[in-house]
Amino acid sequence: MVTQRIRQPKLSDVIEAELERLILEGAYSSGQQLPPERELAKQFDVSRPSLREAIQKLEAKHLLVRRQGGGTFVSNELWSGLSDPLLELISSHSEAQFDLLETRHALEGIAAYFAALRGTEEDFSVIRQCQQRIESAQEEKNIICEVAAVMEYQVAITEASHNLVLLHIVRSMLPLLEKNVLQNLKLLYRRSDAVEKVSKHRADIMNAVISREPEKARELAHVHLAYIEETMLDLNREDSRRKRSLRRIQQSDGEQ
Repeated sequence: MVTQRIRQPKLSDVIEAELERLILEGAYSSGQQLPPERELAKQFDVSRPSLREAIQKLEAKHLLVRRQGGGTFVSNELWSGLSDPLLELISSHSEAQFDLLETRHALEGIAAYFAALRGTEEDFSVIRQCQQRIESAQEEKNIICEVAAVMEYQVAITEASHNLVLLHIVRSMLPLLEKNVLQNLKLLYRRSDAVEKVSKHRADIMNAVISREPEKARELAHVHLAYIEETMLDLNREDSRRKRSLRRIQQSDGEQ
């Protein structure tokens, strides 16, 4: 009987696969610097030449970028699915903003559902911390910090879904989503009751997720976004009426 020798994987291939896994799972995010080679070699319990070879392979795949004298970084282009010109075009188009809200229904609804279904206690701890940062930013009336905290919250919910494809879709859309959230909040802050309601919605979604109620979490995510859409439409109608009134006043002044 002829037996075939089982080929042992090359050490650099094993390290390469592990680094790819860490990038895919989001442990290393776009633009993030990797620890120094000495630390990584110790972490993986491997020699630095094997580690260096693995890094070179990931550079060839455009997953990592080495900067002379500055270390090794995850490629900035990793999740740049939307180009800057397209980003600006969508951001400046009023109808596209509502299209984006519809897209968020799909993304955030399914993320909340699977986060409630699959999330770990560690995931839930991160989500709670994000919610606390949102509340702190609101108390300080710092809308920029609030937007950043809202985006961290949504990424945390998506990470808790443990769906890698969904996570990378959301990450590729982060600049677009951030602009959408900022534009929405600027309008919503014209109504204190709207801000309070949106904040309550977000807290309710979090509670449903950490209580492991997937259907409720998904439904609350849809209610949250439907309310934002309805309020935005109402505020836009108010703006249109105000502009008509101003035009009539200006016309009357011009005739006198």
